[in-house]
This record gives sequence, C-alpha cells and structure tokens, in this order.
Amino acid sequence: MTKAIMLQGTGSDVGKTVLVAGLCRLAANRGLKVRPFKPQNMSNNAAVAEDGGEIGRAQWLQSLAARAPSSVHMNPVLLKPQSENGSQIIVQGKVWGQAKARDYQGLKPQLLGAVLESFATVSDGADLVIVEGAGSPAEINLRPGDIANMGFATRANVPVVLVGDIDRGGVIASLVGTHAILPEEDRRMIQGYIINKFRGDVSLFDDGIKSVGTFTGWPCFGVVPWLKAAGRLPAEDSVVLERLAKGTVGALKIAVPVLSRIANFDDLDPLRAEPDVDLVFVRAGEALPVDASLVVIPGSKSTIGDLQDFRAQGWDRDLAAHVRRGGRVIGVCGGYQMLGRLVRDPLGIEGAMTEIPGLGLLEVETEMAPEKTVRNSSAWSTEHDVALSGYEIHLGITHGPDCERPSSVIDGRADGAISVDGHVMGTYLHGLFGSDAYRAALLRSFGLTGERMNYRQSVDRALDDVAGELEASLDQRWLDDLLGLRT
Repeated sequence: MTKAIMLQGTGSDVGKTVLVAGLCRLAANRGLKVRPFKPQNMSNNAAVAEDGGEIGRAQWLQSLAARAPSSVHMNPVLLKPQSENGSQIIVQGKVWGQAKARDYQGLKPQLLGAVLESFATVSDGADLVIVEGAGSPAEINLRPGDIANMGFATRANVPVVLVGDIDRGGVIASLVGTHAILPEEDRRMIQGYIINKFRGDVSLFDDGIKSVGTFTGWPCFGVVPWLKAAGRLPAEDSVVLERLAKGTVGALKIAVPVLSRIANFDDLDPLRAEPDVDLVFVRAGEALPVDASLVVIPGSKSTIGDLQDFRAQGWDRDLAAHVRRGGRVIGVCGGYQMLGRLVRDPLGIEGAMTEIPGLGLLEVETEMAPEKTVRNSSAWSTEHDVALSGYEIHLGITHGPDCERPSSVIDGRADGAISVDGHVMGTYLHGLFGSDAYRAALLRSFGLTGERMNYRQSVDRALDDVAGELEASLDQRWLDDLLGLRT
C-alpha cells in the first residue's frame, strides 16, 4: 500500500503548506514518487490543474515540488469565499454549488466520498502521499462531518504529525491543549509533532520538548528554523498580505490595491521578486501612492462587490488622478472587468446588484455569464511582442471598442483591451508577470534595463533550499522511516 502522512496544525498559518512542499521536494530528490493532497482548501488563489479544473494554488506549488503533474484530485474540495459568510464550492475541479458557512457544515458529509475517491486516485502508483490539513483539529465544534482534518485521517487511516508555530508564541500550550481537547479516537492518530518557524539557538527549546512530552507522550520530530527560502515561494492565501503591506526601496514603484475579495494575487510574486521593483500593497484606509508609476488591479472573486469597495476607499479618485499624471494601469481578470464602463450581472451570479458602472478607463463592458472559463493557456503579447503562458479562471464576457486593440492573443483568440493612449491595459490571462520575456519587456518600458531573473528557476531553487533545511533539522530516524530508508 502507498505510504501516507498528514500534517495538521495547531492553528491556521503555522506553515503546513511550505512544510508539505519541502517534504515533497525532499522525497522527490530521493527518487520517490511523491504526491501532495489536501482534502479541503479555502482560498481564492486558484490554479488550473493539468488535467483541467481548479485546485488551490498551494497544491499546484506542492505538485511542482513533487515533480508531478498537477491534478484536480490533489485538492478535491476548494472553497472560494465570495462574501463574509458564503463561498463557491469547487469539487474535483468543477463548480459544485454555493453555500453560506453554516449551510456548508451540513453539506460536508456529502463531499467525503469525493475526497476519499480523490485520495485513492492520488495514491495510485505513488510511493508516498503527503497530506495537508486545514485550520486545526482542535476546532472540535467543526468535528461532526469533518473532511479536512481528523475526519479524513480517521476514515482514510492516515497517521498525523502536528505542526506548531513557535514564532506566534504559546506553542507548548497549543500542543498540550490540542492533546487535551481531542477525543481519544483522534488523539491516537497523532504520531508526534514538529516545531516550526524557530529563530535562534534550537537548544534553548530542549526543556520545551521535555514539557510537551511529559504532558502528551508525543515525540518531537524536529525543530524547523525560520525558512528564509520560503519567502521566495508563491504565497498561499491573503493572510500573508498583512505582512506584505509595504514594499522596499526600488527604482520602480508599483501599487496594488488589496481588494476585499482579492484572488490569484500570486500573479504579483514575480514582480515582488524583482530587485528594482518596489511593490506596495495598499490596504483599506490607505491612498494609492502618488509616486507609483504603475497600478495593478488584481483578480477578484466578486467584481461588483470589489468595485463598490474600491469606490468606498476613494481609490477610484486616486486612480483617475494617477492616469491624469500619465501613470499606467494594468487590470488582470476581475481587475480588467473593473476598468471598463459597465459590469452587468443579469442573472445575479455575484449577488443582488445586477449592474454597476465601472471605473471608465477602458471602453469595454462586461456581462457575467454562468459558465466559468477554466483553462491553461499559451499566449502572445501584442503589446510587447513576446510569448506568454498562464491560465484563465473567470466568469463573464467583455467586449467594446478597446477590445479592437487586444493586449494578447490566447490560443489564437484575441484577449483583453488597451486604451487609445496605451496607458491602460486589461487581460484575462493570469500568470503573465511570471513570463520572463514579458516581465523584462514591461520593466524595460519603464526604463529598467538590468538583467532579469528566471522566475520559475528561482522558485525551483527555493524548493530545493527548503528541502535541504528540512533534511538538516528534522529527526533523521523519523525522516528515514517516512522516506522508506529503514526496514
């Protein structure tokens, strides 16, 4: 049988995603056929899997770490938040329905079959499957019908390693508290724990390990240092934007308004990685910086709702002033739709509002349609005459006079629009900044002539660096047993 292990956290954002990616790369470097799996993810950062359909961007990164083709079965349930208490539900890559948070709790048992089916598919032919949990198993109020943590682990009989984040403080209490609060059926699934994000002298935590062992009986499988290389990996969800609110000194300032339902913001990671670029994430209550040369409006899970919020923040006035000063604007997907004259939603796909004026910077209009476009795409930039690659995930059809100046040609189809003066551009293509030739041409158009990096190679090197750190810091007996080197 295929070996499997599941990493669950004492809370959200403890670093499970990076640990799974690093372990996948470490296993792949040792010649194993390893696959990532996450039963349920909640994120508006989605990717198009190689077998078609949507998965969490984190599982796409983990498949890259595993050197395996991405699949919708690696993340069978994806929740994409659309409002404060409701989400679109993606099952095995396709839209399954929508539900408010309370209603979703009752729907989860219906999805367990799909989760177990996908786990079997991912496990088929693999030597090792590394599973990532969601949130914390100690959320016992959510335990009935659970498919994300212990509900999955107990049904699939997958042993669990608990991950605690020492950087946020209280790691001993979080581990011991998890042990205390779990029912025995769940507690016995846990083999041990990993301390993550440690800074300084690891030996200073020796007494902490003894204390956790005294209270729980669990062994420690390693104390992982703060992984600097993780900062070179694409971010998983919007929690990280709180830590990226301000950029660093660079020759070119690019401003990004953080929409309330921002989606696929990892589009911006290649720009953030450029040493000559100061990428500034503008939070609610802040003005768009007047010294920005470029404003990028990212994707959105709710174009109409984010248009309303955009105006409420006063960013529409800031953006109009930016354009009057000669500044440039790029809108991606939902951001592209927002730049037009009008957005219509006659079927109420996004909510009660069926029509809203856009920002009026492109002579286009968008009408939401029930069928979602989901595909990986090869493209050509008409603006910079270079190759592009990326993916499309969107609802809606956009048309108008500025579409006669498409920003790109995707698989033979005209895409996007460019304003008459060339200062405003929109596209449905996610990932265009990750195309090295396009990014280099874009930055040259702002006068940056330095040598550009190979973004994909930089991500690949970061994964190798993370794997190396894990190999050095995790318990070697446990690691060798996991990777099949002990009999």
